[in-house]
Amino acid sequence: MSLQANRVLGTSAAILGLLVGWRLIPMGQTSGAPPAPGTASAQGRGLPAPGAPPASRPPMPGAVNAAAPAAESLDVEWEVLRLSLLERFGSRLHEPSVQLRMLEQLMRYFQTRSPDRWREELQTFLRKAFPSQHEALAALLRDRLDYEKWVKDNDAYLRGLDSKQRRAAVWDARNRLFGKETAQRLWASELKHQALVDALQVIDARQDLPLPEKLAAYKARLGEVYGDGAPAQLARHPQEAMNRFLALPSVQRELTGMTPAERARSLWAVRQELGLDDEALRRWDALDQTREARWEAGLRYMAERTALARTLSGDALEARLQEVRARYFGTEADVIAQEEASGLFRFTRPRQWGRN
Repeated sequence: MSLQANRVLGTSAAILGLLVGWRLIPMGQTSGAPPAPGTASAQGRGLPAPGAPPASRPPMPGAVNAAAPAAESLDVEWEVLRLSLLERFGSRLHEPSVQLRMLEQLMRYFQTRSPDRWREELQTFLRKAFPSQHEALAALLRDRLDYEKWVKDNDAYLRGLDSKQRRAAVWDARNRLFGKETAQRLWASELKHQALVDALQVIDARQDLPLPEKLAAYKARLGEVYGDGAPAQLARHPQEAMNRFLALPSVQRELTGMTPAERARSLWAVRQELGLDDEALRRWDALDQTREARWEAGLRYMAERTALARTLSGDALEARLQEVRARYFGTEADVIAQEEASGLFRFTRPRQWGRN
């Protein structure tokens, strides 16, 4: 095989590995610092075969036309990269969040390819591959790097703030570096998430509202935040929507005060209102019953364990506990034993109805 063919094959494999399933975390970011937008990984698409001629395609509104010639010729490696990016991002490349997601993946690619010169190579690639959008992409890249530096430089300061102060400081930096309109588009999903978090805090504080009215208020806020896209959002993330609501302390307290039959009906109603179909509702109901049986066995086990620990210790206690765990948990007994050896006692944790 020729040296050029080997190079193309190796390049294609590298690009495929870097463009599929990335989850980029900006350098300098820590758990106390906010993430850059567009870092969620997306399912990649197959790359064109190495050496294959670019497939012609119709122009895409608002995006670079993949069939249009670049301002300058690209070598084979960069042409494969350009086509893979157009295949993945081209139809939405007019959106700032999509532009930034592409830039972050290109940063990762060029940092791996040329650690010492990745900025220069990335700028050159953008100029050659996307001539009509080069200035906008270069400006967004500069703002992205400035934001990353700000997060890194202010990490200790941000950690010392409470959550509200930290959000205010972060948004002040985003608005200053990207412009308010662009920042809101880049972090649109974060704004929606925070709007729901704030709404749930208000709903949870309303002790006068019974569970059905809390659920109605939650659904109304979902509609306000996501608009016409609310049904699709619920269809994509039903469990996330349920968990957010069921995690409210006031909801858990009300569920705890119900009889088993009332609780089962309430959980069914919550899930039904949040968009689950009949088949899914039956699966969740069956899971609730399995969890209930497991918790009942677990609480009986803990009571027996406590009684044994009063009179036994060491190897004698462990021998008896092996028998008791096998009786209550069957094939799961070894897992319970390993958890206890590490200090985890699952049945001493708070019961979360509909969640554990």
